[in-house]
Amino acid sequence: MPEANSHHPYAITLDVGSSLANKTGSWRTERPVYLDRLPPCNDACPAGENVQEWVARAEEGDYEAAWRQIMVDNPFPAIMGRVCYRPCETACNRATLDEPVGINSIERFLGDEAISRGWSVVVEAPPTGKNVLVVGAGPSGLSAAYHLALRGHQVTVRDDSPEAGGMMRYGIPSYRLTRDVVDAEIQRIVEMGVRLELGTSVTDLGDALVDFDAVFLAVGAHVGRRADIPAGDSARIVDAVSMLAGLAKGEQPLLGRRVAVYGGGNTAMDVARTARRLGASDAIVVYRRTRERMPAHDIEVREALDEGVRMRWLSTIVYAGADRVRIEKMRLDESGFPQPTGEFEELDADSVVLALGQQADLALVRDLPGVEIADGVVQVDGRMMTGHAGLFAGGDMVPGERTVTVAVGHGKQAARNIDAWLRSATYEHPERPELATYDRLNTWYYADAPATLRPQLDVARRITSFDEVTQGLTAENALFEARRCMSCGNCLECDNCFGVCPDNAIIKLGPGQGYEIDLDFCKGCGLCAAECPSGAITMIRERS
Repeated sequence: MPEANSHHPYAITLDVGSSLANKTGSWRTERPVYLDRLPPCNDACPAGENVQEWVARAEEGDYEAAWRQIMVDNPFPAIMGRVCYRPCETACNRATLDEPVGINSIERFLGDEAISRGWSVVVEAPPTGKNVLVVGAGPSGLSAAYHLALRGHQVTVRDDSPEAGGMMRYGIPSYRLTRDVVDAEIQRIVEMGVRLELGTSVTDLGDALVDFDAVFLAVGAHVGRRADIPAGDSARIVDAVSMLAGLAKGEQPLLGRRVAVYGGGNTAMDVARTARRLGASDAIVVYRRTRERMPAHDIEVREALDEGVRMRWLSTIVYAGADRVRIEKMRLDESGFPQPTGEFEELDADSVVLALGQQADLALVRDLPGVEIADGVVQVDGRMMTGHAGLFAGGDMVPGERTVTVAVGHGKQAARNIDAWLRSATYEHPERPELATYDRLNTWYYADAPATLRPQLDVARRITSFDEVTQGLTAENALFEARRCMSCGNCLECDNCFGVCPDNAIIKLGPGQGYEIDLDFCKGCGLCAAECPSGAITMIRERS
């Protein structure tokens, strides 16, 4: 018998032509098949990013290729890397092993790298001659404009605000999202040929539907919900949306030293943290349910608490005076709904900020034939088209979670469907692959590698300025984070299958090309499937 091959100690070492190197594929009852499963990060991303693909490019150190892969789906990686609530990381299989991959941190690094290096997007599609109007220059409208421009359509975006960005500019405080980043990523879209008409209101959709081949409505939720709170003549009550928008425009809200914020969502956290930065010695959030039932994301609550914001859970404001508010303690019934207890308490407060949610102004479509409104939002079909032909809608004004990431995904989906409609076609969603679950991974092969924590400003600095709280990763840390990815459900060309195959039946096709199985020699032992780290091989019954 020949000596063992030291380069591939687990592979067959017999010379071809020896008595044991005959074709043995006929012995099989099962055979291995390479397949691509859907990574949970991809599945969870509301913007529909191919997360695993761009992380793989980052892992290779090819940051521009990684950024361009993100840009296939999302034109705002630097923004998203700051404000997305990371459903991809919540779904990440690595969280079961140790900690999720810092996908959001890598995305921010790539977005910032693109801005600093001046990477741009060139429209390669030939002009279609079609003109599309987008109403609203927020994340959904700008996302739609970007994707429509990539497909060769001429896009005009109209917004009545003086600057573009929607809630990215007028709703998210600058300590979370710096305005230079917003400006840079919007400018890139303008340089693609998208026309921005700012300070311009759209009052008649009938004319717009005549002048343009299609219209996409992306009116943000800029109207704060009110509450019927009895108040004294000198009580100062403001709404959160107006306060944050005014601050973004350079106005200084007069909140006083003691601020009560009524509500439990992310906007309530933003307002309370902003109040601290404006000099409030006491910012207290009053919410009628418990922390566990707060709609605010946990990271927002934790950072608010770190900055000295106080929380009064199971409480509701029943009266607002000039310098104090009266609250009633609540209890949750069996269904989780808050019920009054009849117990009252007074809190010192110079002002009350209402952060009870917001809604879109739907006056533009309220009387338009075919457009259905239910529960304060516009109803759309699977194409994101309203009941009026050629009129599409997305973002905050349609059903769905109200986040920047969801809005960006709506814009992309709308653009795909508008493009198909303009071409008298129908956009077909790709078939959804099987999900790559943790139980299919062979995690023995992955070394322990805790996630890199993003540095933050210390609390003393945070509450005295609007400087960005969370900092970005270095190139070294971004590379490390990318290499923590387990490539769930997809071949990462690790050579495990090649090494463990006892029949030398695995053929390497070259970098980026994967492998092929020589079925003349494969006995169907299943070692390759059992030892595949990423669960990218499955065994199927051999056809008789």
